[in-house]
Amino acid sequence: MTRRQKDPLRPLTEEERALLEQISRAQSEPASHVARARALLSVADGSTYTEAAELVGRCCGDVVSQWVAKFNAEGLAALEPGHGGGPAVTYGVAEQERVLAEARRTPDRERDGTATWSLMTLRRALREAEDGLPNISTYTIWLVLREAGWSWQKDASWCETGKVKRKRKEGVVEVTDPDATPKKT
Repeated sequence: MTRRQKDPLRPLTEEERALLEQISRAQSEPASHVARARALLSVADGSTYTEAAELVGRCCGDVVSQWVAKFNAEGLAALEPGHGGGPAVTYGVAEQERVLAEARRTPDRERDGTATWSLMTLRRALREAEDGLPNISTYTIWLVLREAGWSWQKDASWCETGKVKRKRKEGVVEVTDPDATPKKT
């Protein structure tokens, strides 16, 4: 004898049922979405949570019970798995954009104390800014910049490898090292 379902599945609308059936048959959907859709359809057709769990390869009905409760509260958005564990995300999209905006800005020698950005000077600027990030680390800045495709070795703003400006009697001239490319590799 099965126990009473604490939070039974609410009746599905026609649109929800059609979408769940489409997702349950889809080859291009993530496997987690397909499993959740198949389990929800099975429960909607009268299966127990345990039967629905076995249908999608789970060992007990508790997971299906959680999926049903989430579906009742959120609708089709419940097919998307939540945060998978670990620490909560501290710096979201807005904070990452703030780091990139600061890195794109040309540093002011007076205010920032530098002519070029390093991770330490970026960290100091971000921590001291009014809309800044007071606890950001250089590692977090490095991760954000790396995910955005930036490389400090390639994108150094202070000089281009093999070219340098020198002060001469006739003024400032640009000197090019012909062996710069072989030296880089």
